[in-house]
Formats: sequence, structure tokens, C-alpha cells
Amino acid sequence: MSSLKKQLVEHFRLANSAPFLFIGSGFSRRYLGLDDWKGLLSKFSQGLRDFDYYLSTANGLLPEVAELMSHDFHDIWWSADKYSESREKHKGKVRDKTSALRIEICSYLASISQIDISKSEYKNEIELLSKLNVDGIITTNWDTFLESLFPEYKVFVGQGELLFSHPQSIAEIYKIHGSVTKPSSLVLTSNDYSDFENKNPYLAAKLITLFVEHPIVFIGYSLSDPNICALLRSIVSVLGKDNIEKLRNNLIFIQRKKNDHDSELSQTFLTIDGGQIPITVVHTNSFVPVYEALDEVKRKIPARVLRYCKEQLYELVKSNDPEAKLCVVDIDDIENKGDIEFVVGVGVAAERASLIGYQPITLLDLFKDSLQENSEYDPNMIINHTLPLLAKSATYIPIYKYIKLAGLSYKDARFKISPDLSRQLFEDTSPYKSKTYTKPFLKNGKEKSAIDIIQSNTPEKAAAYLAFLPKELFNTSAIKDFLNMHIDKLDANSSSSYSTYFRKLACLLDWYMYRTEE
Repeated sequence: MSSLKKQLVEHFRLANSAPFLFIGSGFSRRYLGLDDWKGLLSKFSQGLRDFDYYLSTANGLLPEVAELMSHDFHDIWWSADKYSESREKHKGKVRDKTSALRIEICSYLASISQIDISKSEYKNEIELLSKLNVDGIITTNWDTFLESLFPEYKVFVGQGELLFSHPQSIAEIYKIHGSVTKPSSLVLTSNDYSDFENKNPYLAAKLITLFVEHPIVFIGYSLSDPNICALLRSIVSVLGKDNIEKLRNNLIFIQRKKNDHDSELSQTFLTIDGGQIPITVVHTNSFVPVYEALDEVKRKIPARVLRYCKEQLYELVKSNDPEAKLCVVDIDDIENKGDIEFVVGVGVAAERASLIGYQPITLLDLFKDSLQENSEYDPNMIINHTLPLLAKSATYIPIYKYIKLAGLSYKDARFKISPDLSRQLFEDTSPYKSKTYTKPFLKNGKEKSAIDIIQSNTPEKAAAYLAFLPKELFNTSAIKDFLNMHIDKLDANSSSSYSTYFRKLACLLDWYMYRTEE
């Protein structure tokens, strides 16, 4: 364990709750190569007046620059041929003279919010990021890169959604400056910032529990960033100077440093309105130790599952509905929160071994065996003893290989195996597809081969995407190699919150390779 990682792990463990991330524009510059705000506005000044004219007229204030530019851009957008297609598509959304600039900025950012991870110089960092099980994310970024990394997190766009909703403070992304998915939500112009600052005390009140109870890791911000200073100022005003000490150890700023050998963690103070806020500053070039430390202290249960539980409990208490159901379900089945009203207890019961012989075989043993050409086990013993026991506590089990080796067809098996096991014989492949990845797959993986998906995504995303491939593109050889390479992730007791995706994929491979009707 690196010195920096060890220091951070010890620091994070001082808190009773899991960390939140607070993500700024430097994050998108690092991983997407986006311009800073000044560079972005300069890009859209082409065809307007000289950018320096706007900069000088606004006295260097970028929100005012955006305000001035948007009025000139409005006229160009309604007349220039190059925007004709965009006009036809979005003209119904134009509400004022700032709308056109918002629409084009969103179109531009949306087009570059996805990257090929395999070609990124920060591939290791991005892969680590996508595996994190942090409690939530706050961001002032407009792009959708975070949503692609955390597709199961619920997104709140703008201050309004956050202020007038009931966030659960877990598995959620708060886009407090808006999102490209909703152009009108962007905090872009001087008027937008004025409105944002007026609501800042209410936002601070909403977020104050997070800042007091969770470590907040700031990535992509300078220590002098006006957005952060304004928010902290509001939080301090709500807390009161006497309670500032409650923030000690909770505010961690990650600052990029050119030399890896000089990585360090230090304690200092941020002075705001005469008051000193204690903060921790990490100087490092590589963010790998930071993400590894965050992974080290993650919750054992996926954040999305905890959010379902908390959300349903909130609704149960709020409605006081006597008809509400209390359900106990397997963690593998929790994909659609609409399927349950409240969840109590999650996890997989330990395999029970009351008989000697084939019953002590674990689920991971079966997955490993199912990925080999031959089998180490007697298929009849597996079907009659091992599989029925495993079926009592697991939803996804490789079954068709043993049915075929036992000389049974799919139809025969339905009548000859135990009722618990027969429920594992699905009529189609839909149970193997994780519903939360339907839209991400259609957007990022629909036209790709199995090998392309494996090479251009993290293993976790690849496992989820591959299950959506049609049979003709389901490359069994490549997928078998992929699963063997990540065999540890098939363990139901793995610390990975994504192990379900690998088990579903292994069962789908078993379906395609061994399922026979006759």
C-alpha cells in the first residue's frame, strides 16, 4: 500500500459515514479533455465579435461574458445556415435570448461526454472510478461523464430538483449547476448566477448534513474556486462559527501536482469572511492512490440497494399506508425499485452443507466448472443434490451444462428437477440483462461486437453490456475468456458491488452454449 493511500484510508476511517465526491471542471478537463469555462465560451464566440471584446466589456467576469455573448449568438443562431438543423430540432425550446447558446453548448458537450477508456492515458484511474461505491456525488459540471461512470445513481438536475425533492443522500448525483440533458438548467449567465446565489443558503441547508457527517472529497477545483467558496460561506453561515470545528477532517481537496514523488497530505485552513475552515489538502499527480483509498473504505452493500431501502422506508413513513408490504428478497433480485415497497435485509445466505459429497460445492466452484470444456463433477449428483441447495439462496446459477451432460433436454428437465431449481429455467434471456444498463447499452454498445465492448469499457460495464448482445453477436469464445480472466468477480461473497453482472453473464453463456429444447 502506497504511503498516500495508507494516509487517506486512515483519514477516511475517522468518519462514521462513507465519502461523497464533489466534482469540478478540472475533472472533465482531465478525463474528457474539455476546455475550461473561458475556453468553452471562446469556442462559441466564433462568428460573433472578438472574444476579447466580450471579456473586456464584462471586466473579465465570465458569467457576464456569457450574458453578452448569448444575446449576439441568439441572432446568429436564428439566421445562420450551419444551425438550420439544430433550429428545426430545438426551436420549440427557445424561451429567451440565452436559449440558443445553452442549446448549442449542451449539444457540443453531449457529443464528447463519452470516451473510449482503452485509449485514455488515465485508463487505470477511470476503471477505479467506475468501481467506487461512494455514497453520492455533488458536481457543478454540465457533461454526463459522471452518469456514465455511475449509471445506477439517481440524478437531480439543478437547485430546484434538489430543493423540492426528497433525496436520500445515497447513490445520488446532484448536478447543482445544471446538465446538458436540460439546457434551461445551466447556470451560465450573470442572471443565472444571481439566482443561484440567492438560493445558496437553502441549498447549503439541504447539504449541511452531508458536510458534517461525510468526508467530502473535492476533485477538479482550486482552493480559490468562487463556487466552492460561496457554498462553504453559506454552510458556515448556517453552522455558525462556533460549529466550524465539526467540519474538521471532512473537507479533502485533491490538488494536481506535476511530480509523483512529491505526493503529500497536509492539514491547513481556508479563510472565508474572516473565519478559518479546517481542510485537508492532497497534492498528487496520479489520482490512483486516492481512488484506491476510497475503494478501501467503501460500503459492503451497493449504494443503489441502500438507496432503494431508504427511499422505500421514507415513503412508508410518509404515507403511513397500512397496506404497505414488507418484503425479504435476494440482493440479486433488486434491480427495479418498483418491484418492492420496502426491503429488509440483503445478501446471500451461506451455503448450507448438511450432507457429505456434492452439497458443499460452492456457487463459485460451479461457475468455474461451467467455464471449462469438461466437467469435474457427476452431472446427476450436481442436479439432484448441489443445485437444489444453491437454488434456495441464489438466483443465478449455471444449470444448462449439467442438464445437457445428464442427457436431459430443457423440456425434460422442467419435470425431473426440484421446484426450487425449475424456477432457474427461464423462458428467455431477459432475466440476465440488468435493466439499469438498457439505455447506456443502446447509447454506447449497440453497434459494437463483444470484443469491442470488452476492450473499450471497464470489466464491470462490459459484463453488463455483453448481456444485451443478440445471439448472432454473442461471441461465446471471447466472453468465456473474459469471464475466466475475471473469475474472482463471480463470487457472490465478493466485495465488488458488480458481481451480479458477471454471474448473470456467465449464466447467459451457459444458456447459449448448452440449452437444448429437444
